Amino acid sequence: MGGCFSKPKPVELKIEVVLPEKERGKEELSASGKGSPRAYQGNGTARHFHTEERLPAPHPYPGAQDCVEAAICHVKDLENGQMREVELGWGKVLLVKDNGEFHALGHKCPHYGAPLVKGVLSRGRVRCPWHGACFNIGTGDLEDFPGLDSLHKFQVKIEKEKVYVRASKQALQLQRRTKVMAKCISPSAGHSSSTNVLIVGAGAAGLVCAETLRQEGFSDRIVLCTLDRHLPYDRPKLSKSLDAQPEQLALRPKEFFRAYGIEVLTEAQVVTVDVRNKKVVFKDGFKLEYSKLLLAPGSSPKMLSCKGKEVENVFTIRTPEDANRVVRLARGRNAVVVGAGFLGMEVAAYLTEKAHSVSVVELEETPFRRFLGERVGRALMKMFENNRVKFYMQTEVSELRAQEGKLKEVVLKSSKVVRADVCVVGIGAVPATGFLRQSSINLDSRGFIPVNKMMQTNVPGVFAAGDAVTFPLAWRNNRKVNIPHWQMAHAQGRVAAQNMLAQEAEISTVPYLWTAMFGRSLRYAGYGEGFDDVIIQGDLEELKFVAFYTKGDEVIAVASMNYDPIVSKVAEVLASGRAIRKREVELFVLHSKTGDMSWLTGKGS
Repeated sequence: MGGCFSKPKPVELKIEVVLPEKERGKEELSASGKGSPRAYQGNGTARHFHTEERLPAPHPYPGAQDCVEAAICHVKDLENGQMREVELGWGKVLLVKDNGEFHALGHKCPHYGAPLVKGVLSRGRVRCPWHGACFNIGTGDLEDFPGLDSLHKFQVKIEKEKVYVRASKQALQLQRRTKVMAKCISPSAGHSSSTNVLIVGAGAAGLVCAETLRQEGFSDRIVLCTLDRHLPYDRPKLSKSLDAQPEQLALRPKEFFRAYGIEVLTEAQVVTVDVRNKKVVFKDGFKLEYSKLLLAPGSSPKMLSCKGKEVENVFTIRTPEDANRVVRLARGRNAVVVGAGFLGMEVAAYLTEKAHSVSVVELEETPFRRFLGERVGRALMKMFENNRVKFYMQTEVSELRAQEGKLKEVVLKSSKVVRADVCVVGIGAVPATGFLRQSSINLDSRGFIPVNKMMQTNVPGVFAAGDAVTFPLAWRNNRKVNIPHWQMAHAQGRVAAQNMLAQEAEISTVPYLWTAMFGRSLRYAGYGEGFDDVIIQGDLEELKFVAFYTKGDEVIAVASMNYDPIVSKVAEVLASGRAIRKREVELFVLHSKTGDMSWLTGKGS
């Protein structure tokens, strides 16, 4: 900071590893930020730390030499509601014209680098075409998830009917902005056995809760604990990219946690929660008192219960180590995947280029049937079969046979025997809430933690978020649902943090998820459980389609492949509170061979 001793101005920290363009091309594989694994051990006092270290940060007010300014268009070049990517020499910006005003923002979604110009502009925000994250065009701030960072906002001025944009060169290159956050000022933090906020679980919900508290100015102690040996990482990537190393998956680098005083206890298992005395006990006997508690323990994978279930080389995929071992064992060998849901199908797709053979065993007639319906499921199954994946449908595993302790064959109830050197089990998961059974925190019959719209449990000061909760889904008449999606965990973590600070926020986000197989992405928004009809526009065989899931007269979900940005459009309409009627969709399919979607945004007929 030089030799200046005046009061430091708040500094925005921008942490990013800038990858070369060619590495960023593949949407499903791009990594966001690098950190170091095994950051803080979960035993003894080594896991507590207190530090005054600061991250190197750019100066908040860049000088003229750090900036670039240019006239980029005439005011009449853009209509209202139009977006355009423009070049500023050091990088591109997204120029938006809305209600007669111009805004200039970062042009790529900080989550996986999607071009926002292909997204959806509505209600003063732009929604990412790939995964649905939303950014305020006035501030660049992230308003809906997934992802952690916001966009840079650049200065715009109009002179003689020309639009000028001024931007810092560094911001143009970084393409992401980490919000200003408070630091921990609690002096004894590293050594005391009490914390202001304790977060159990370091997935998306836990991390976003901690970051939101700091963004909102909370400067007391925050402790995040995880069963994992790594700092928070991008778990959805595990099954899409089994070779990925922990440091490629890290959501934030180690320095980030130090800078903002977010303590992470790794390999730390909570065994009891005493809500009367506001205290948790860890497996190693360590006790920690808290004022506010967030439960975000996630889920545990279901295991096979058949004969031979203890043989070696049978995996569920929970950690980078699991994923890496599966790839190593499958190379040039025979792989069997049990379960044709998202995890199983992603793993099968990834292994086709590595393994000698890939087989999928599934109880249903078609993959994804309950989620995507028969026709879409069949189209995706055909894509897998074209990539040499063999399916054994409407059957299950009756025995795992070993040779010298290691898996050799998978025997099916249909009496078929499939050769297998490695087996991945993806047959669903159960909430990891066993440690709460003796507490007075309510669990439902399936072990989920019910919460209200503010992510509050039945115990004051105890919140819950992520895969282990059921919550009221606002746009489906507050139906209590469990939605184990990455994006939803982010949103719930944020709402929990806001309510810890008594801001009375409510969960209202529209669920959005995606999967990637053979370099193709399927996007999905809404909540389709109980759909009674599917209306398909496009060509299923070509895998260029949009499927609308309806219940009665209403669209409750949408899925698409190679049809962007329709899923983001539908998500935006549902988020605005407008229902989409079945007859609107039927008219669209009937008349729209052009794929015109103006009816969705209310701009067309």
